[in-house]
Amino acid sequence: MLFEYARRLIGRERTPDANRHLGIALAFVAGATNAGAFLAVRQYTSHMTGLVSSMADDIVLGNIPLVLSALGGLVSFILGAATTAVLVNLARRHSLHSQYALPLLLEALWMLMFGLMGSQLAEIGEDFVPATVVVLCFMMGLQNAVITKISNSEIRTTHVTGMVTDIGIELGKLFYWNRMPESVSPPVRVNLRRLGTLSALVGAFFLGGLIGAMGFKHLGYAMTLPLALLLASLALVPAADDMRALLGKSTQGTRT
Repeated sequence: MLFEYARRLIGRERTPDANRHLGIALAFVAGATNAGAFLAVRQYTSHMTGLVSSMADDIVLGNIPLVLSALGGLVSFILGAATTAVLVNLARRHSLHSQYALPLLLEALWMLMFGLMGSQLAEIGEDFVPATVVVLCFMMGLQNAVITKISNSEIRTTHVTGMVTDIGIELGKLFYWNRMPESVSPPVRVNLRRLGTLSALVGAFFLGGLIGAMGFKHLGYAMTLPLALLLASLALVPAADDMRALLGKSTQGTRT
């Protein structure tokens, strides 16, 4: 039962419920990672708005090292999203079950790398900050591109501005008073399902940030291990399906 749920959650056959559940899980991871990023480099790296704004400020202030660090993070986020697109399209070409799982497995590996770099950062100091920013932004680019492709751009997990805006729009529809006859103007109807999904995503991001902050505070960078295991657990079942199929083809080829 658990394996079948994992297969539906990240498999190539998609449903709205699977997209929603996966989005909630990834929003939790993004919130927790954001907390770890603030601990490591004193800035949030799951969304690019603040990074681009800080880059503009530092250009004006003449702080070139911070400009280069922010630019590296921005480029890394883009490269992470591009990597997801390449992995997904390659997997589709070969009809793999793990077309959406591969970027999450890669993110899990980079999560562990962040944990190792974070522990070094605590010992060495600021020398590792730019490299850590690059790792974090690459991870978030990977993740955001996965759920974007899966949901046809309906779900985001690494930032909440758009989701909070959409919540406000749906609440506006909810409280709107339809006075005109429907024949004159189409009635305004709230999408309660979408409102619930958006609220769950924002709540998951907040909960992830809360648990991540507590975890990184008390466990340090060892907190990256359960986050990496969570990402890997989401992706392992489709990857295992592809491995079994590959081994089956190899066995058949040997027999013939």
